Amino acid sequence: MKSYYFSEFPYHEYPDEEGDKYPSLRLTFPNTWFNPNTANGLFKRYFDECVYADELGFDGIMLNEHHNTPSCMNAATNLSAAVLARITHHSKILLLGNILPIHDNPVRLAEELAMIDVISGGRLISGFVRGTGVETVSTNNNPVANRERFEECHDLIMKTWTTPGPFRWEGKHYNFRVVNPWMVPIQQPHPPIWVPGTSSPETAEWSGQHGYTYVAFLTDLDVTEELFGMYTQAANAAGREAVPDNFGYLLCCYVGDTQEEADEQARHFIWRMGPTVRGPREYMAPVGYRSAAGAAIAARRSGLKPLNVQTFEELKENYHIVCGTPDTVLEKLEYLHGRLGMEHLVFYGQESRMGHEATMKNIGLFGKEVLPVIQKW
Repeated sequence: MKSYYFSEFPYHEYPDEEGDKYPSLRLTFPNTWFNPNTANGLFKRYFDECVYADELGFDGIMLNEHHNTPSCMNAATNLSAAVLARITHHSKILLLGNILPIHDNPVRLAEELAMIDVISGGRLISGFVRGTGVETVSTNNNPVANRERFEECHDLIMKTWTTPGPFRWEGKHYNFRVVNPWMVPIQQPHPPIWVPGTSSPETAEWSGQHGYTYVAFLTDLDVTEELFGMYTQAANAAGREAVPDNFGYLLCCYVGDTQEEADEQARHFIWRMGPTVRGPREYMAPVGYRSAAGAAIAARRSGLKPLNVQTFEELKENYHIVCGTPDTVLEKLEYLHGRLGMEHLVFYGQESRMGHEATMKNIGLFGKEVLPVIQKW
């Protein structure tokens, strides 16, 4: 099993009581609480942590992108990926990823991703996402068109990478007289494509039809198995065979010398489960953003008890948070690997106010005690 280190590059440098005054930390929490000089120091430490993961032999380093929120400073994931492409040497650079529906120029996006692949020497894994409802609202995009913009943007990027230019593109949402970028990826015919999901059956099925790797993000295990099953059925219908390489799972994880130490640090992940996703429904899921089928699965997830109301012990019991000594973590990961049959684990190893020293210890213990074992599975 392959493992990918992940941090959202959070900015939790403000009093929590100030954030509580607003409907949501996303969109409405004033950016006057952001200090660029503080952020400069945070970026340096987060990149140092990624470099350490690369040195320890992690298979990849994952980056994501969000907007209008202190939970993620990566407002442009490709910029951070370009930095990692230069300062790391071995790990894949996994982007989960670029929010396709909010891009008005897929050709430029194809060029940027090609640059990352070239600078890194062919280490890019290009993840494509629909984005949260917040991104749709903040960019003034019609949520009804989110999926069709996602699919057309994807189609144009793939043609840009695989078809010699110049050619013309006339679509519903994108029109280009000339597509002929000079920059193309090292990996041919194109870098690997990954897609994350939480509840949308259409995303799982679309990923299966294309044979892309599908990664479940903090989903209940029963829901995860259901989504993986939808992927497999769609892949089979398209004449493809679903294999472990097609599946990944993201969970929050802390490895400590003792269970008590691990619990203390792992509690920082609660910020991700609750405060950063708090907000009105029209922010998170504007009308038209989800299909009826996707809404049904999301409702069933809520029926299982939302993450933001689960206790710390429940989050551990439900495998949203895995923490403990190396032996304890290995035991839990072995169970997940056996049950879900995935080849890829996204190791969410830092969040909220978890300090640099604690984060480096987590990366170190996982990289030295856990990673060599699971890479043999």
